[in-house]
Amino acid sequence: MNILFLANHINVGGIANYCFFLGSALKKRGHGVFLACAPAVCPGEQANLAKFSASGISVIDIPIRTKSALSLRVLLSLVKLAPEIGGRRIDILHANTRVTQVLAAGIKSLTGRPYISTCHGFFKPRLLRRILPFSGSRVIAVSSQVKEHLIRDLRVSPEIIRLVPNGIDTDFFSPGLRRSAEKAARSSLRQSLGLPDARIIGTIGRLSDVKGHLYFVEAMPAILQAFPDAAFLIVGEGRMKEAIIARARELGVLEKLYLKDSVSDTRQALSVMDLFVMPSLSEGLGLSLMEAMSCALPAVGSDVGGIRTLIRHGENGLLVKPADPPALAAAVKTLLADERMMSALGARAREYISAGFSLEGMVCGTEEVYKECLPG
Repeated sequence: MNILFLANHINVGGIANYCFFLGSALKKRGHGVFLACAPAVCPGEQANLAKFSASGISVIDIPIRTKSALSLRVLLSLVKLAPEIGGRRIDILHANTRVTQVLAAGIKSLTGRPYISTCHGFFKPRLLRRILPFSGSRVIAVSSQVKEHLIRDLRVSPEIIRLVPNGIDTDFFSPGLRRSAEKAARSSLRQSLGLPDARIIGTIGRLSDVKGHLYFVEAMPAILQAFPDAAFLIVGEGRMKEAIIARARELGVLEKLYLKDSVSDTRQALSVMDLFVMPSLSEGLGLSLMEAMSCALPAVGSDVGGIRTLIRHGENGLLVKPADPPALAAAVKTLLADERMMSALGARAREYISAGFSLEGMVCGTEEVYKECLPG
């Protein structure tokens, strides 16, 4: 079958990786895969789109860079994309955001092509979302918490929801450079990224308030008081960048904070980290956290949403109360003070991801959802 992924844009973060790894795997299984999204406007998006093209996924530019489902950009995208459906023999559309759900519904009304959507996180239960959910023939929930949210808050019929957790290619996301035998290569990579050869606590994700970066910054002074040689890495792009920099400057930790808009491969960033944090206020599952755990990184995450599906407190990572910088700092300091604990939690984290969140499971599960929606 020919599948068209729809996304607003492809910046550094979970949706880009979800579409890339799922799309690449579907290509290997003999399907045609296409991606429609806004043109790249920053290095991170350019790098991501280059990966899609290199993997054989055809990219279609549409003017969909908007957060409003009622934007004129949705209509303009519909006008541009609708003729492509027949020409490229698209069988099914796969929306990944609220905006692209609306776009997919418009395409279906014009072409009759079925569409599904993946719900990657949590939405405010606004009236329009309840009246016009635009979920499609099926909606994939990436975690049980997201499934409950769809039913309870958005009143999506349980009959059309399919639970298909995100999957990780654990061969791709492996400990790699983090192994002691490759410390020299790791040190060289840090240098190439402009990072100090120090203990690095990091996170990856779009710079949005819901990701909790400001709480991470506010935890830094307490961490540095105990571990003055520590450094902090934030990888991502978004509107919160200036606020993050301003808060770090206010707290006197800016010289210890390294912000990277993008890296050519998220494994580069993960390989230079000693500890991963996910201080989100809300999270559907947490794909970057899964990637970190697959790389055997010890992790600290907020006790919210799908993060609590991934982290078993004290077993494969640590959970902390969200929006609580002192608690985040305390957890980080606990781990930095105990190398043996960090190593054990990282090893069990990788085992947990390998056992329960395989890429093969995600691909097969999604493929079955597609088949449910196709005629015949």
